[in-house]
Amino acid sequence: METIRGRRSLDLDLNGLTDRLTNYDRVILDLGTGDGKFAFHYARAFPRHFVIGVDACRENLREHSSAKLTNMLFVIASAQDLPCELNGLVSHITINFPWGSLLESLLDGDPRLMCGLESVSSSVTTLDIRLNGGALAEVGTTLAAGAKEIYNSLLQFGWQINTPVMMNVQTLRTFPTTWAKRLAFGRDPRAIQLSGFFR
Repeated sequence: METIRGRRSLDLDLNGLTDRLTNYDRVILDLGTGDGKFAFHYARAFPRHFVIGVDACRENLREHSSAKLTNMLFVIASAQDLPCELNGLVSHITINFPWGSLLESLLDGDPRLMCGLESVSSSVTTLDIRLNGGALAEVGTTLAAGAKEIYNSLLQFGWQINTPVMMNVQTLRTFPTTWAKRLAFGRDPRAIQLSGFFR
């Protein structure tokens, strides 16, 4: 699979990845990581967890991928075609404020995405998805309706999802992603969180 560090692109096979993961308690997958800010903050806050940020856009990842954290890795891949090297390794999945093809795949219950999430999951994988009203409005739906569609899609593919929880402005202001800050101080600071686990 293709990884990135700063401006350098590096191939990493399963053996290399397994070596990197040795001695870590959990493996966190931040899917659609964007500029990698959330992955960076998580890796710095939880040094016993290994954080893998995945995004198809390499240009956005240069700043945070160059950080010297041994428990962090950035992978260049689409959410609908996750590398097989990740299969069965992930303890927790985060998808923060998705848009574009990732959001559409969640709304549609795209089997490529849903089966990929299942493939990378271990036997005890948990999930957090955070959605914002503006991104859902751009694809022609509301925050509540979009969250319900994604909730139902996840249930169909074997996820046990808790009741959605609204995220208030204060939560968005302190949440460590670039997009959360923009939402908190923007015109439409509505967001919702879906959490659950794979059964």
